Amino acid sequence: MQSVGKPRGSVDPKRHLWVLGLIAPSCALLPSQLVLHTGAVALWWIGPIIVLIVIPILDRLVGEDGSNPRDEDYELLSKDRYYRWCTYLFLPIQLIGLGIACYMWAGDELSIVDKLGLAATLGFVSGIGINAAHELGHRVEPMERWLAKIALAQSGYGHFFVEHNRGHHVRVATPQDPASARMGESLWEFLPRTISGGFCSALTLEHERLTRKGHRWWSVHNNILQAWSMSVVLFGTLLAIFGLRISPYLLLQAVIGIALLETVNYVEHYGLLRARRPSGSYARCSPSDSWNSDRLVTNIFLFHLQRHSDHHANPGRRYQTLRSSTQAPQLPAGYATMIVLAVIPPLWRRVMDHRVLAHYGGDITLANIQPRKRRRILTDFGATV
Repeated sequence: MQSVGKPRGSVDPKRHLWVLGLIAPSCALLPSQLVLHTGAVALWWIGPIIVLIVIPILDRLVGEDGSNPRDEDYELLSKDRYYRWCTYLFLPIQLIGLGIACYMWAGDELSIVDKLGLAATLGFVSGIGINAAHELGHRVEPMERWLAKIALAQSGYGHFFVEHNRGHHVRVATPQDPASARMGESLWEFLPRTISGGFCSALTLEHERLTRKGHRWWSVHNNILQAWSMSVVLFGTLLAIFGLRISPYLLLQAVIGIALLETVNYVEHYGLLRARRPSGSYARCSPSDSWNSDRLVTNIFLFHLQRHSDHHANPGRRYQTLRSSTQAPQLPAGYATMIVLAVIPPLWRRVMDHRVLAHYGGDITLANIQPRKRRRILTDFGATV
């Protein structure tokens, strides 16, 4: 246990940096003031600019995190409510920014291009908001689980609450998981598979849960309907206040948010396959079944999401207690950079396929390979077809 009187910053050297994670939702609040004071209309696109340009550059300049919490500090860190408030505050900032954006979309002051830029910025906020929901949704406290559903309302992706916790975490790094990308599968092939597969899986999982508990689908106990109803209330309220002319931009930001989330999913488990037990069942998820990156800037921006191996091995750990594992396969850059690579399939495969091969000690048959490309990939890497 931490000794009495020792400064909290010595327990977590990043303690005062976590509030910088609130820059993400603040992107929705900043454009109008930045454009007003600088005249640079490109700043309506500040969300994509920060995520796809600024953060990759800072990741490169700042480098690795390099700090892990100590075993004796785990309980102290877990109970420190400061870290919870860093995620709680994400929600009001996110929703206030959405309201401001709707006001601007409804007006005539902005050009269509500027409104599209603002929608893209809100979409990136929405996608990162799903990450905040991801952190909150893993908690057992009822309030935090409700906050997770609220955070998902802006994207309309409420079924993620069910599928991620009871689907993805069970089937991760197997061919049966729609959120685990296969080697040879491009991002553009992955997106329709994971979106449709995750949706169907969530419906099945929640139906089975409700049946076990003796509840009907149309029940207040349905987690998916609870989450979707929050989106209906949110979108309905905004449309009632600002009019139907905001609807294209409201839809666009939700689509971008979903695409951003699923692109991160693509990066996190590409080509990785859990080992099989002698019985044929999959072994327990280990740190080797997720791609890790310990770049400091993205770690702060995404509440340690990049320490994904520890998250899957220990899903109950709060973000401030997650550790970077040496057993995990390491990405060559932070998630923000890898998102840029993922949208260009030939570049992505050039960077990642040989890393998958190296992770499995040169035996490519151990990887999770896209079925219809399996023969060609095995041939390319000199394995027996």
